[in-house]
Amino acid sequence: MSSHPTATAADPSPIVNVATGFMAAKQLFAASEVGLFAALADGPLTPAELAGRTGIPERSARILADAMAGLGLLAFDGARYRNEAAADAYLAGRKGPLDLRAFLTFWDQVSYPHWRSYTGSVRAAAPSPFDTSASVGADVFRNGVSAYNALHALMLAEHYDFGAHTRVVDLAGLSVEFVVQAAARNPRLHAVFVAPEPPGPDAVDERYRDRVAFHAADPLTDPVPGRYDLVLLEHVAHRFDAADNRAFLRRAREIVEPGGRLLLVDFFLDAAGGRRLDPLLAGEYLVVDGTVVYPEDEVRGWLAETGWRWLETRELPGSPRVVIAEAV
Repeated sequence: MSSHPTATAADPSPIVNVATGFMAAKQLFAASEVGLFAALADGPLTPAELAGRTGIPERSARILADAMAGLGLLAFDGARYRNEAAADAYLAGRKGPLDLRAFLTFWDQVSYPHWRSYTGSVRAAAPSPFDTSASVGADVFRNGVSAYNALHALMLAEHYDFGAHTRVVDLAGLSVEFVVQAAARNPRLHAVFVAPEPPGPDAVDERYRDRVAFHAADPLTDPVPGRYDLVLLEHVAHRFDAADNRAFLRRAREIVEPGGRLLLVDFFLDAAGGRRLDPLLAGEYLVVDGTVVYPEDEVRGWLAETGWRWLETRELPGSPRVVIAEAV
């Protein structure tokens, strides 16, 4: 008798697609570093023209361009390549809303090598030793993280209407860009950024400096002045334990007006939701610094305990989720 099964073999594509993901990432990093997308900023090019613009061999240019076309970042009409919308907006060096090339450099030079130790982090549920200055400059880390946070701020402003608010406070966030983006969309909005060591006014575009103020305080231990109709906790949840997160939420409830809103911006685990980005970034936080991406249902429990009513959770494209709650 034959030992071969008679049923149709299962499709191995999901395994192969995921297993080759590191190749896709490295192709993207290389394409950005050699200026592939910037070379196409002014219009479509043939493989030979693309090679000439980037200064790499035509064979290499064709491999990179075909890979980017397969990943949806370039289009090919049979003779020439052109940037698709995402590459044109964020990687071509145009004066668009945001340049993400520093972010790719960070993931290539800092994060990508560090992931080689990921299995050890999984076994220990702890980060691997990490030194941002060992092989690359601290600027690579700082600029990369700043660029990705700026993307999160942009996506939040694109997918949440700040028009209903006039007094916003950002408690212990990582980037003033969130309140800047909010102020840019609502001329009536005034914001306060509260942190133990907040940046200076120069961190804010001069067009919005009269509407964005800074207050030096630790929101966990120090009083936070003022009353607000919106409290923003951006990239706070994953950096603190459950007890501290509840304390942040209680402090937010103390300073918000009745019926005021809370925006909790972070990555959250939700297997039923099917979004792959959150558990991937949970792995990034685990291996880099050991911080925690919490399950969304646990976060909703914190809200209920601290005077908030969950309203909805929105996914921000290429960015965290935003949990929206109302003071009760």
